[in-house]
Amino acid sequence: MTPPERDPGVVVGEAVELDLVPAKLPTRGLSLALDLAIIGLIEIVLLIVVVVAGVDIDTALATALVVVLAVLGLVAWPTAWETLTRGRSPGKFAFGLRVVRDDGGPIRFRHALVRALTGLVVDFGLLGGAVAMVVSACSPRGQRVGDLLAGTVVLRERVPRSTRARELPAPDPALAGWASTLQLAALPDDLALAARQFLGRTRELDPAIRRTLAERLAGDVATRVAPPPPPGVPAEAYLVAVLGERRRRSG
Repeated sequence: MTPPERDPGVVVGEAVELDLVPAKLPTRGLSLALDLAIIGLIEIVLLIVVVVAGVDIDTALATALVVVLAVLGLVAWPTAWETLTRGRSPGKFAFGLRVVRDDGGPIRFRHALVRALTGLVVDFGLLGGAVAMVVSACSPRGQRVGDLLAGTVVLRERVPRSTRARELPAPDPALAGWASTLQLAALPDDLALAARQFLGRTRELDPAIRRTLAERLAGDVATRVAPPPPPGVPAEAYLVAVLGERRRRSG
């Protein structure tokens, strides 16, 4: 019997695959529908305010309002939400989805803007969304045209417990003082994610491979993080301390 095909994951710098899996087209559709419902409700309220205010709406003004509301709802709304929340609009939040970069790192303003503009013009503007559905269905990771141009992918954050990333070990308290002085701005997201994934799977690895990977990752991290660890700190303990401090600051 052929085993079920596994969802293609997101692979980061050290060829370590993230435990999060790409979102399916139906879930993405429901997420979009919820966002559109919220946007539609807000725009109806705004139109009611305009009418109650007694504004004389002629054909030219009505056309301008439609264009402005479309741009605000389909470009400004998703761009703002996905930028400020690192990839989650209200609809995505409700269905446990998040937009990330191809390497698994958080998206920024330019990624969100490219996705929104392409969605307005190509994905949903042409043929009423047929382009988005066809391209997404043909993509191994469910990417629509906007995702392909922006270098992003929509992932499921709420996955079964058996497929979730393991919790990181607790950092060594003796390294807390040193960790608080770390300069982490140069540590790229993909390398941090690779280190986290490695630490979550150490028990599954052969001891020799585990040691080699730990030393390689620690060496890569050390070239981007300062100051260096105290003498004699094991590679795994170093990685745990760096990632623990990074999580503490981002939280």
